Amino acid sequence: MTSLEHKRHTLAHLLAQAVLERYPEAKLTLGPAIDTGFYYDIDFGGEKVSDTDLADLEGAMRSHLADWTNFTAEEVDAATARERFPGNSFKNELIDEITGRGETITLYTCGGFTDLCRGGHAENPASEIAADSFKLDRVAGAYWRGDEKNPMLTRIYGLAFDTKSDLDAYLTQREEAKKRDHRKIAKEQGLLVFSDLVGSGMPMYTPKGNIIRSEIIRLSRELNEELGFGEVHTPNVNKGELFKKSGHYDQYKEDMLTVTSQYVEDEMFLKPMNCPQHTQIYASAPRSYRDLPVRYSDFAVLYRDERPGELSGLTRLRSFSQDDGHIFCREDQIEDELKHVLEAIKKALATYRIQYWVRLSLRDPQKKDKYLGEDAIWEKAQGIMRDLLKREGIAHKEAEGEAAFYGPKMDIMAVDAIGREWQISTIQLDLNMPGRFELEYTAEDGTKKTPVMIHRALVGSPDRFMGVLIEHYAGAFPTWLAPVQVRVLSVAERHAAYAKEVTEALKAARVRAELDDSNESLGKKIRDGKTEKIPYLLVVGDKEVEAKTLSVESRDKGKQDAMSVEAFRDQILEEIKARA
Repeated sequence: MTSLEHKRHTLAHLLAQAVLERYPEAKLTLGPAIDTGFYYDIDFGGEKVSDTDLADLEGAMRSHLADWTNFTAEEVDAATARERFPGNSFKNELIDEITGRGETITLYTCGGFTDLCRGGHAENPASEIAADSFKLDRVAGAYWRGDEKNPMLTRIYGLAFDTKSDLDAYLTQREEAKKRDHRKIAKEQGLLVFSDLVGSGMPMYTPKGNIIRSEIIRLSRELNEELGFGEVHTPNVNKGELFKKSGHYDQYKEDMLTVTSQYVEDEMFLKPMNCPQHTQIYASAPRSYRDLPVRYSDFAVLYRDERPGELSGLTRLRSFSQDDGHIFCREDQIEDELKHVLEAIKKALATYRIQYWVRLSLRDPQKKDKYLGEDAIWEKAQGIMRDLLKREGIAHKEAEGEAAFYGPKMDIMAVDAIGREWQISTIQLDLNMPGRFELEYTAEDGTKKTPVMIHRALVGSPDRFMGVLIEHYAGAFPTWLAPVQVRVLSVAERHAAYAKEVTEALKAARVRAELDDSNESLGKKIRDGKTEKIPYLLVVGDKEVEAKTLSVESRDKGKQDAMSVEAFRDQILEEIKARA
């Protein structure tokens, strides 16, 4: 059975044929499969291609699909390959790279169309790909090889699934995702601000937005305390030597923001991660086997020089925090530490009402030069993680090539309310960095040994996770997270004094309450409260003033019986405490 990835790759070829048929002067570049379908980057030589042209291209793809009955592969030399793509500098660049790596050049042909390709297609596209299971989606700009210094190309995106019903389900999900877009909801609810004067990808939180962010951090802090972490605080600016020793300099330098000083000549950076600093806290004192594990947590702000086109609201930032933590332990402590962190992550995501699964991210055995450490270290670390997940019966999938450069990791893949997956928290087993920093502890027999280092986050970046939560809840935050938990509505001016008394009593109990005693109608006040998705609206009129009660309307449960101020206060405080 042909995999969906191979179907999507096949459709990229089919799109390329349709393009050349209509635009014979176009130059093809690359056309890979992606998570939702495929794309092809094309140089149209100055000719404008827009979304309005997609219907014709899509129709041509469907008409040609019936003739695509068999893929054939041909191995050729570089000269022959160049002859197939005359005047196409993009294909020639790829041919040179393949030759330089000593790899075989292959051309794949189907339905009379030939393209330079590594393979991975439907064997018989006409019978394996349903004609209604794909559609062309949109046109965008893209630099050749993703480099701003290279020519700008036209990228045509397509959607592709196994069946039409799968395609329709995705389109429905995407429409729902537009309604839940955290950038839209955050603006409507006044949660955060971006400013060109401050810089792209660097959010500023309003008082309301900061409440949500602070509550996320507070829960992570509580879980850290349960796990025995001591919170540290580390500087944002660090010498380049620190990152050279950790290995990050070679791996991440292009994504790090540089800092200059008037007084010192050191190469310095805004830190993109906390782990190298934590090694220095560990190294600041002698350690015994009795002292381990040593656990540090850190909420310091991190900085990464993301490309402008990759920034996306809160989900891709240049400035952000992490609920970061590092454990320095003995080898015989690894399993317990991993289990405890997994349990804390489980508890956190249950509180947020988010389902998840675990991706075991491993080293790519074909690209070992991308990673630190010897084969034996990687085999040992990957084996420990794999065995633990199996013994604990934790559902997981393995993914080669997704490991950190210093060790394998368990990535927590959250599944939101509409079925989208987000990588949030992570647990990384590092048998490399402690040795690079010459960290040690005194073993029971008096010898010096190197500790193991576990990198972990519970929900990852509170900033990014806030964006995920806004979309997960569609802006209707549970009471404990809501910036405004209660709004008290006075029916008329004569009820304002009692409404204010109620509001102040709730504030005194540390409930986030606010008063609406405006001259608007009660109907408008209620509509505004519902639009803002406030968990509780308390109406105060003649009856309530006389009986010293409240008319309670819950966003989630509807109208409730009249309650005294004390009874409502106790109820909502219990709900907040339980994070229900």
